[in-house]
Amino acid sequence: MDWGNVTAEDLIDALREVDWSSPPRPLSEFFARFTVPRSSAKWNSRFKCNLYYYRTNYFILIVFIVGLGFLRRPVSILAAILTALSIAFLNDSFAGTFSEKVTRTVRQFSPHLAAKMRPPLTPVIRGRPSTKRIVHICGRPRWVFVVMFSSVSFILWYVSCGLFTVIWALAVALLAILLHASFRTPNLKARLNTFREEFRAVWRNYSEL
Repeated sequence: MDWGNVTAEDLIDALREVDWSSPPRPLSEFFARFTVPRSSAKWNSRFKCNLYYYRTNYFILIVFIVGLGFLRRPVSILAAILTALSIAFLNDSFAGTFSEKVTRTVRQFSPHLAAKMRPPLTPVIRGRPSTKRIVHICGRPRWVFVVMFSSVSFILWYVSCGLFTVIWALAVALLAILLHASFRTPNLKARLNTFREEFRAVWRNYSEL
């Protein structure tokens, strides 16, 4: 796959739709080999490839660095968790898994309430959905949870006065990701993983048809 031809919009869509439940790459692979890209085109391709391949490692890195900044601020830690959840809800796989686990837990105590938490059925015409698929969480559109969690986290950030701290922590985390993704040489496993994800995407589109 030529990552140089992948636009930023395509990369964001891929990160939104891909399964984030995969375990992080081992540290021996994460810090294996670093080289300077020979050209801007090489850097562009390498950066997108590493950002996609090490996505779980980068997410853990952000959570770790932000967590270090709030060891003495429990309210800020709660705000950071809610912010991370509101961002994670934008991923289709995470939103579906979260909704399924919550519904399954509620079903053990109240089957009637769990039945109301099921997503509405999408009408199908000639084997295809009549409308664009909308992701639901616990029977409600995804944006409801994103707005709710974001609003609560913003209030907690304001109360704890930790917004300036999180900005610095995010800046350090993003700088670390930028440096790693720019100088980490893509290995064969990253390229094979890319082809595997491409096959899954093609097969998913074929199955929907």
